[in-house]
Amino acid sequence: MMNYLWAGMIILSCVTACMTGRTAELSAAVTDGAGQAVTLCISLAGIMGLWSGVLELMQESGLSKRIASILCPVLRLLFRRAAQDRQTMERIAANVTANLLGVSNAATPIGLQAVDRLYSLYDRKGAPDEVLRFIILNTTSIQLIPTTVAAVRASLGAVQPFDIMPAVWGASIFSVIVGLVAAKLFAGIRPEGTR
Repeated sequence: MMNYLWAGMIILSCVTACMTGRTAELSAAVTDGAGQAVTLCISLAGIMGLWSGVLELMQESGLSKRIASILCPVLRLLFRRAAQDRQTMERIAANVTANLLGVSNAATPIGLQAVDRLYSLYDRKGAPDEVLRFIILNTTSIQLIPTTVAAVRASLGAVQPFDIMPAVWGASIFSVIVGLVAAKLFAGIRPEGTR
């Protein structure tokens, strides 16, 4: 679907530029945008590499297990069935930790492993509430350190790229609460065969 959307916007831009006689401006914008995209990707790659390495060090040193043990009492309330499986809870806690550090790209592989283990607990049938709850928690995710957003802001010339932290904390906490409450409310109205 997104491919069609992007293709449609590109075609509409080209047609509009031709009809209005502004093809030179379109060409300049394409060239400038491509250069900015490459610069942004390189700066993000450095930040993602740094935090992916930090997460790897946390796992190897056992720090992520300690953080998981701190998070597990709260996570057990959300994932009662998964709480019986230590490896599943470790992956869920590692994913939450990565999101807390604002490294959502590094959290994705761990999140996929956690979802796979959650599905295996339910014999890979339907869409269990715990899987949907985890997806909501991963998507909304509380971020203590908005690393990716700060990297984007720094690459665009922000003097203090981390000055958005209070706003990020408020928005992310609120989104997690709303997402989990909505999941709880809507869980009761889903057809029985899809749970």
